[in-house]
Amino acid sequence: MGRALRETLKIIEEHKKTSPHYKDLMDMLEEIVILREEFRRNLNREAFSVDERLVAAKLAGELPLVDFTEDGIDLTEPKRYFLSLLQIAERMNPGETREIVEDLNSGVLDFREMVRESFYPIYPEEEEVAAEDEEYEEDAFDLISFFVEESLRPILEILADKYGDLIKKSGWSEGYCPVCGKEPKIGEIRDDAGHRVLYCTQCGVEWDFTSIKCPFCGNEEQKTLAYFTVEGDERYRVEVCDDCKRYIKTVDFRDTKEKADLEVEDIATIHLDMLANEEGYH
Repeated sequence: MGRALRETLKIIEEHKKTSPHYKDLMDMLEEIVILREEFRRNLNREAFSVDERLVAAKLAGELPLVDFTEDGIDLTEPKRYFLSLLQIAERMNPGETREIVEDLNSGVLDFREMVRESFYPIYPEEEEVAAEDEEYEEDAFDLISFFVEESLRPILEILADKYGDLIKKSGWSEGYCPVCGKEPKIGEIRDDAGHRVLYCTQCGVEWDFTSIKCPFCGNEEQKTLAYFTVEGDERYRVEVCDDCKRYIKTVDFRDTKEKADLEVEDIATIHLDMLANEEGYH
């Protein structure tokens, strides 16, 4: 077991103690990060690659290294990992995922399309299909979306490790991930100067970003940018943009000197997502 994994598991255990209402989710995350390391260790390193000649040019041109919405991408390994993830859900809630597995095997569900939709989520004001017509319940849909995202992570982590130095040297400062193009859900404020980093839950990449700026629409007008916290715990806040009505969660552990694992913190702050949604942000 690697050092990074041991540290992640330690932080997960701490959250179980301090936030017992998140225990089930933390138990699931614990299983996932262990399975991920095992899967990555046995992964065919040639399962996915990018053209070396284009890496520097893509980064300079503000293009992420990978476009998983392209039809030519081989999703064999991610789909295999996805099915393994569903087994975790099945153990926790027997029966809830069987229909999904059956629909994948029969072709009713297309894994490639599920991946494509994970990069282009439908927000409430864009949704055309009535809630009563949805095939799966909302909770199950959220869980499956999480697993679709996770299914790509082992392959993307390999790319992130391989090109991490080039990404840092490129000075990437866009509001989306330099590896996969996914928009961030969470970030962190660091050091006395308030240095801000964004985190991609899709592939685990961090990158620098301007402190006072919306990562989604580029808005820099302070009068339309704000944040709110939950009383009693100002280590976490929700930064919102009134121009695009988007939000991002932010961790600030500078006072407590804690080490943030942003993957774990994203799961441990689902209540902030709910509050943001209630306030009309997405």
